[in-house]
Amino acid sequence: MPTRSSRGVAADERGAVVVIPARFNSSRLPGKPLADIHGRPMIEHVWRNACASQASRVVIATDDERIRTVCEGFGAEVVMTRADHPSGTDRLAEVVERLALAPETLVVNVQGDEPLLPAALIDQVTLRLEEDEGASIATLAEPITSVDSLFNPNVVKVVRDLRGRALYFSRAPLPWDREHFTTPPTVLATDSWLRHIGLYAYRASFLSDYVDWLPAPLEQLEQLEQLRALHHGHAIQVAIACTSHPAGVDTQEDLERVRDWLTQEAGDE
Repeated sequence: MPTRSSRGVAADERGAVVVIPARFNSSRLPGKPLADIHGRPMIEHVWRNACASQASRVVIATDDERIRTVCEGFGAEVVMTRADHPSGTDRLAEVVERLALAPETLVVNVQGDEPLLPAALIDQVTLRLEEDEGASIATLAEPITSVDSLFNPNVVKVVRDLRGRALYFSRAPLPWDREHFTTPPTVLATDSWLRHIGLYAYRASFLSDYVDWLPAPLEQLEQLEQLRALHHGHAIQVAIACTSHPAGVDTQEDLERVRDWLTQEAGDE
């Protein structure tokens, strides 16, 4: 049973605080956080993985009493938030305010529909933000190896500078290979392209500022929240993921895939 940060009691505020937003309503899979996976709700799998990280505190943020009841039943700390937040980042900012977190606290946003997310990635993104004192956000990426992924607008691409900081995020295939993309390629000859992984670590002070900003023009065009931070001159550190990042759950098919994967893992032990 996780014990490091299951209730947030006497939490070491010098460590990262993991916040797991969990909404009941989902257009493609209603009640997703409570979907059963091997006898436990999906949100409990996410919480247990987060508790296995080096975070000092793990909090589930929800606006739904059904989720609250279930989460408190397995020992999680729960913060109730408003239901009208336009984005997950705004929900995180409310949690920062409700918990009265110090401005220097690192807050890691772990999506409630990623029951296979390794704790190592939570630790990696936290460490990367600790190391880059000039960055307000840290996130992760991994190489793109397939042409289909590169040209898929649902796969977000990121371009980095020499220090590993983000230059830009886009749904377009960036960078554009001028010599070889004149006709659609069949293979990618290099690993120059990176897929953004939506795991973020923030400084609490940044989240408090973020909610006062209007959406940026590029953010509205691309429908990518992180472009608001770049628009306002904040640095985003991007590290190459130290291990694979299994896909989250958006549909019933995704849920069955996760169930099958965990069944196989249990059979291999």
